Amino acid sequence: MAKRAGYRSRAAFKLKQLDERYKLLKRGDVVVDLGAAPGGWLQVARERVGKEGFVLGVDLQPIKEISYENVTTLVADITNSKTWERIMKKLPKPASVVISDASPKISGIWDIDHAKSIELARATLNLSGKILRPMGRMLIKVFQGGLFDDLVADVRKEFDFVKVSKPEASRKRSAEAYIIAKRFRGQREPS
Repeated sequence: MAKRAGYRSRAAFKLKQLDERYKLLKRGDVVVDLGAAPGGWLQVARERVGKEGFVLGVDLQPIKEISYENVTTLVADITNSKTWERIMKKLPKPASVVISDASPKISGIWDIDHAKSIELARATLNLSGKILRPMGRMLIKVFQGGLFDDLVADVRKEFDFVKVSKPEASRKRSAEAYIIAKRFRGQREPS
């Protein structure tokens, strides 16, 4: 279905469903997509922000070019404490929205996979605190488990609106959930 619709991944439908429900992406937004490979979310973000917006995809892997002037990519590790500086150099202004569909390399050992997912989600939250404009929005995929509630509590400290959702496009048996956060309270000091 994703190929027929011209998307690089099935995950594009997850973002479309979450955006329709929570109105995360708006025309003219500056969007940073963390864990962006292969680029399905980049495609959806570009559709939503139009030619007036800007979309940056960040991933450990190079991402095949998306042929729009206002979509660019960066090969970087989102868990590196200096990556926020590289991201800011690529943006025309602080991000309106940070989205992340980042997933750890699956080991098959649930406790390890869950902990790695939480680490990526916390890296997204940390980067958001440095690159997101006040009143900005954030969307993070994370695997549910024992560390999940503490992460949601930490997101609530930085955003006025926080919801947890699972779009229909997610497989029923999947432990993934999405944290939707709106109205960011303001940037933190870089560390």
